[in-house]
Parts: sequence; C-alpha cells; structure tokens
Amino acid sequence: MAKSKIIIDCDPGVDDAIALLLAFASPDEIELVGITTVIGNVSLPLTTRNALRVTAMANRQDVPVYAGCSRPIVLPRVQRGASVHGTDGLGDLGVPDATHPIQGQHAVDFIIDTILREPGEITLCPIGPMTNIALALIKEPSIAAKIKQIVFMGGAAFSPGNTATDAEFNIWIDPHAAQVVLSSGIPMTMFGLDVTRHATLTKARFEELERDASPLMKTAIAMMRYYGSGDASLHDPCVTAFLIDPTLFEGVDAVIDVDLDQSGAYGRTCAVENGNGSPIHVITEVDDERLFRLIDRRLRLL
Repeated sequence: MAKSKIIIDCDPGVDDAIALLLAFASPDEIELVGITTVIGNVSLPLTTRNALRVTAMANRQDVPVYAGCSRPIVLPRVQRGASVHGTDGLGDLGVPDATHPIQGQHAVDFIIDTILREPGEITLCPIGPMTNIALALIKEPSIAAKIKQIVFMGGAAFSPGNTATDAEFNIWIDPHAAQVVLSSGIPMTMFGLDVTRHATLTKARFEELERDASPLMKTAIAMMRYYGSGDASLHDPCVTAFLIDPTLFEGVDAVIDVDLDQSGAYGRTCAVENGNGSPIHVITEVDDERLFRLIDRRLRLL
C-alpha cells in the first residue's frame, strides 16, 4: 500500500493525542505533513498547546503545527469546562510544554496552500470539528477536486449520538461546517460512533499496554486512564489505524445529511443507503482485538 500524505486537523484531546502518536509511530504508512488545530474538546489555545506538547513527546518537532478557528462558523463558540479530557485537554497530568513554536500561517491557508501545491496527493483527516476544512473549501473551492480523500471521525450514522440533541460531539460543535464538507463530493470515509464505540479501553488492554512500558508509553497510558474513566472509547485513533491497515475495518456506503434545526436534533447525522447525493463510506465494524494490538505495537516504537 502506498504511503498516505496527510494533514491531521484536530482538537487535542486525549484520543486526538493517541491518534497523533500512532501516526508518528507509522512512518512507513503515513507521512504527516502538518497538524492543524481547532476549537473542540478544549479552547483553541489549549488544543494548539496540546498539539505542540504531543509533537514534543514524540520528538517530532519537525512536524509543523498551525492554529485554526477558535469558534464555529455560525453560532458562538461553546463554553466548556472540564471534560473527560481534563481541564487542560490531556488529563491534567502536567505534560511538559513544548519549546518549539507554532507556525505563523493560519491553518485554513496552510490547508489550501498544501493541497494546491500537491494536487491529488493529500488526505485530510479531521478528527475534531470540521470548521477549518469547511472554511478552506469556502475560501478556495477549487481544492475540492484536488483533495485525494477525507477520512474523518465524526457523526453517528446508524446509532445514537453522545450529546443532548443526539448528535455526535464533533459534528454538534459545528454542524454547518460538517454539512459543507459532507456535501462537497470529495471521496470520504466516516468513522462515527457506529464503529468507534467498539474501540474500547478495557482492564485487560491496559494491562497489556503497561507491560515493559517506556516513559512515553506510561504518559500515554496515564492520559488514556484519565480519559477512560469518562469515555472508554478511543474514537480518533481509528482514523490513523485505517490509514495503516484498512483491513481492520468494514463499512457501507450511505448519503449523510446534517440536521441544522436548532430547535430539533441539532447536529444529528442522518444516513440513507442508496440515497440521492454523493455517498460516503461509513465504517460500521472493527476488529477491535487487532486494532489494540496495532496501537500497542506501534506506540512501543516511539
């Protein structure tokens, strides 16, 4: 399988951090050309700080980090306190700050420039709200035909969501952005709650991860333990794992629409198999045992 050249658009977040570490640990399959950050699990300053912290953890300061959007496209940003990710987004463990700087260019412009420079080569991997991706498509519509594919974590096609409106969190934060992206006609693979809820952290899996753990592994495990006390599913690493070994997953094609009615199921993703529109490949099944063996094996390489 050819190496994937990717941009990870993220809101770290513990599961985002594990997704990034998994990408760093897989250079034969993945070339991470940049990381872009967005508001989501925590505020934009914190998601950006955390992206830099994770690159420093992995000694990959060569991978540039670009700050993006600090609020959704339409509605004001959501005020959030502590969550399953902790107040700082990485489990409040005191992960050291990075000493290398953020890039000066805005994330939206980096996305546009990279795709125009390498047409047909770049896979976009949004694992947080899709605000940066949507604004890139709005600002420079020509990139839609030049994006190789989008592989994203978000939505719940055939299962309940995890917010008050029954939407999945990433889509709920900025459903207008999600609708822009999902209706773009770009080849797309969706990792929603239908599949990511099966990527669960268990006592046995933690015990396996902890065997002969390196210092980096111990930090990653501590983050996952904090996060796992509130959400036992490693949602975002499924995207990275798919780019490493797509045989871990199976899915179906469906047309996805986003509910934008603020008085209803705001942000809910509605899936119709054989519907009118551009179909998205919706992942519905995972070999979770092989997935966690992959995560364990690769993180040890760091």
